[in-house]
Amino acid sequence: MKQEQGQKQEKNHKQEQKQPGTLFRRFLTRHFQFIFIPPLVLIFFFAIISFPGINEEDLNTLNLFYVALVLLGFISVAFVVISWVFFMRLRKRLANLQEVMSFSADHHSFPKPIAIQNDRMDEIDQLGRSFNWMIQQLEDSRKREHEEEVLRQRLIANLSHDLRTPLTVLRGHVTRLNKEAMSAEGQNSLAEINHTITRVGELMDDLFSYTLLTSGKHPFRPASTDIGRLVRSSVAAWYPLFEEKDFQVEVDLPSEETFYWEVDPAWMTRVLDNLFQNILRHAAEGKYASIVVNVEKQAIIIADRGPGMSNFSYERGAGIGLSIATYMLEQMKLKAEFTSDENGTKVAIGKA
Repeated sequence: MKQEQGQKQEKNHKQEQKQPGTLFRRFLTRHFQFIFIPPLVLIFFFAIISFPGINEEDLNTLNLFYVALVLLGFISVAFVVISWVFFMRLRKRLANLQEVMSFSADHHSFPKPIAIQNDRMDEIDQLGRSFNWMIQQLEDSRKREHEEEVLRQRLIANLSHDLRTPLTVLRGHVTRLNKEAMSAEGQNSLAEINHTITRVGELMDDLFSYTLLTSGKHPFRPASTDIGRLVRSSVAAWYPLFEEKDFQVEVDLPSEETFYWEVDPAWMTRVLDNLFQNILRHAAEGKYASIVVNVEKQAIIIADRGPGMSNFSYERGAGIGLSIATYMLEQMKLKAEFTSDENGTKVAIGKA
């Protein structure tokens, strides 16, 4: 492999050595030729051609000024014309390169490689070759990233499916052991095992859902949604669970006023479910939950009196559920602002 790379580098080096002069060197060379060649041609012309009826002294005295004037005018015109042609061609090549780059920026896609002339290979062609190399590297990187993403999604899906079987077996053994006579400590251990199995199953579900979301396989159906009604329905579903845990629940949901967001109702309900579930898991010791719909600010405010997000909790896990909620909010052009300390956590959901 190293030998092949060395041969390629040597080949490229030889090609660079065979390259003609640079762009501006050619420009200076052509102008030098147009400045010095015409005078030499005219001197040679007048040296070998004689005009009948005009002696050498008259020619020198009468036509010397006109010859110099014509020569100077010819050189000036040639200089201007050559410069104009050179810079117009230069501008055209740079404009083509700029057009390809701007097309990529406007259409959010990789540009197509530009055509270059290997026999010329001046500074602009070298820039174009570097540009084409960059495009090729980006395309290869995107291809590898796509392949890795597909492999990761397939791996997560397979793991989520394969791990359900041993979890089901474990839960069956726990159920069987519950029917056996054992001490209070044994019952507590079984209850903890059963809780852990449930938690692992929920984490796998969250991971699988996140994979579906990020791969675009989870349908997103936005619609004009009554936020007050949606939050009221979600709170009604979770209220018995809060009561079971002896939570003090304060709800402020305006009955007459409301506002509408262009969101997916199922996604929005999933976000609220995740936030309520986090309160039950991580803020149970505070025994408090506040749900407010602020019509004036068009915001949903949920607060608790738990230990805060900075405190470590075994139940916290890797935060996949919160990642799912954040991703859904971003897709619905919403944002969640978290405020957390040792006295509790507050999250405000509003327009991004």
